[in-house]
Amino acid sequence: MHVIIVGCGRVGSGLAVLLSGQGHSVAVMDRNAKAFRRLKDWDGPRIVGSGFDRDDLEKAGAIGADALAAVTSGDNTNIMTVRIARETYMIPNVAARIYDPRRAEIYQRLGIPTVATVTWTIDQVRRRLLPDEDAGDWTDASGRLTLIDRSLPDDWAGRPLSELEEPGKLNVVAVTRAGVPRLDARELVGQEGDVLHVAVLDGARGDLDEMLAERTS
Repeated sequence: MHVIIVGCGRVGSGLAVLLSGQGHSVAVMDRNAKAFRRLKDWDGPRIVGSGFDRDDLEKAGAIGADALAAVTSGDNTNIMTVRIARETYMIPNVAARIYDPRRAEIYQRLGIPTVATVTWTIDQVRRRLLPDEDAGDWTDASGRLTLIDRSLPDDWAGRPLSELEEPGKLNVVAVTRAGVPRLDARELVGQEGDVLHVAVLDGARGDLDEMLAERTS
């Protein structure tokens, strides 16, 4: 995958190193050339420019890019950047870092993927950019029971999360919504940006992936 990171602060540089280390093509953009000093031994593209300047975005490979994260220090800049990425360049996986959790919740409801909590940022941005690579967090001693995380596909927004359960195979244990963990997942209707925490017995992970891949009629 080709990923564009807009903003080379602590989060942007950490995310760039993480994704590059996983074998992805990563271009990093920042308006301040000095910000790139955070990228030690970095041989990928570094673009001095703005995330809402189309020429700069295209230098970073926006045409045909698979994912973009806007993680600058400005909420408005990040929102504008992901909107251009999604609406102009049709980049399928985008995420905007928002400092104000209340604003983040509003943008989530408008269908703009956001990440609000600082301690949660790098991992959750990665989950949005690489939804197919969400992994198991815990496995019991037998190796048969796993607690895994899955980003809720947009097509599941508005559907009861209880529909993802299969008695004896899959249980939705919790959901993280706008950075806040909730244990009443079975009573909730899915929202864009939800991260599901699901207990899965051996052999049932494919069932979960299949259900999440279904499209609403």
